[in-house]
Amino acid sequence: MSLATSSRSPLIPHDFGRIATQNAKNVILQKIREESRKSQLSEWQCKEKEVVTGIVQRYIGRNGSVDLGKIDAILPEAEQVKGETFQRTERIKVYILEVKDSPKGPRISVSRTHPDLVRRLYEAEIAEVRAGTVEIRAIAREAGSRTKIAVSSTDPNVDPVGACVGLNGARVNAIVNELRGEKIDIINWDDNPAFLIENALSPAKVISVVADEDEKEAQVIVPDYQLSLAIGKEGQNARLAARLTTYKIDIKSETQARELGLFDDMDFGEEGFEGEYEKDVEPAGEEAPAENEAPAEETSEAQAETEE
Repeated sequence: MSLATSSRSPLIPHDFGRIATQNAKNVILQKIREESRKSQLSEWQCKEKEVVTGIVQRYIGRNGSVDLGKIDAILPEAEQVKGETFQRTERIKVYILEVKDSPKGPRISVSRTHPDLVRRLYEAEIAEVRAGTVEIRAIAREAGSRTKIAVSSTDPNVDPVGACVGLNGARVNAIVNELRGEKIDIINWDDNPAFLIENALSPAKVISVVADEDEKEAQVIVPDYQLSLAIGKEGQNARLAARLTTYKIDIKSETQARELGLFDDMDFGEEGFEGEYEKDVEPAGEEAPAENEAPAEETSEAQAETEE
C-alpha cells in the first residue's frame, strides 16, 4: 500500500522555477499553433482549384480581402474583373488560385477572372456536367465581357449545348448572373479542327475552313456581310475562337478570297458560293456591327493568336 502511494506522489511545484514554467507553457502553445497551422494549410490545399463562397471584407490598396469563414483570402488586382465592384459584406463566388504556407498561416489567393471559375460554376449548376455526361472540352474567356465554351456528350441521347443552356436559358442565365452579365457562347466540340473552328466562330456563318494541323493555322472564308461579325468587336470573336481551338485563324471575306485566288482549288466556280448564305442580305434580327468593329470592305485580314 505504501508503495502504491509513493508511486503516485504529485510533483512538487516548488521544484520548477517561474521562468522554466513560462518557457514550458510557451513551447506547448507554439506546438499547438504549429499543428493548427499545418491542419489549416492541409485543409485549404485540398480546396485549391475549387470555387468557394466568401464575404467581401475590405480593400487593402487595390487588393480585396475576402472572408472564407475561418480565414481571409486575398483577391489581387490582377485577378479582379475590370469594372466589377463589390460592397462590403457582399457574398461572392471566387476561384481558389493558390494556397501557400506562411509564418502567420495559410496565404490564399483567389480569382474572379480565371477560366476555370466558369467551369466550376457549370459543374455546380448543371447535373450532367457534374456527373460527366456532358464534358467541357475547352474554355476561352475574356473576363467581364465574353466566354466561349466547347462541350461534348458521352451519351448520344443528351444534347450537350441544350443541357448547358437549359429550358428558356435558365441554367446559363444563373451563371451569367453570377458573372455579372458576362456573355457566354456554348458550342459543340468536334474532333475535326475545321468543324470546330467553324463552330467557334459562331454566331458568324462560314463558307469554308482549311486547317493545317501541323502548323496549327487555319484559313477561314466568310460571306462579305459576315466578316465584321466573324472578327467581332475589337477582334474579340476571332481572338476567343483562336484560344478555344488553339489555332491561328486568318479570316477573309468571300470577295477578298476571290481576289487572292483562294477559290481556285475549290468547287465554288465563278458564280461564287451558293447555299444557305445569301450575299448582300442582312440576316433577320442580326445586330449591326458596332462602331469599333472592323468594316468588311476595309478589313483585308483578321488574325487571332493563341494564348501562350
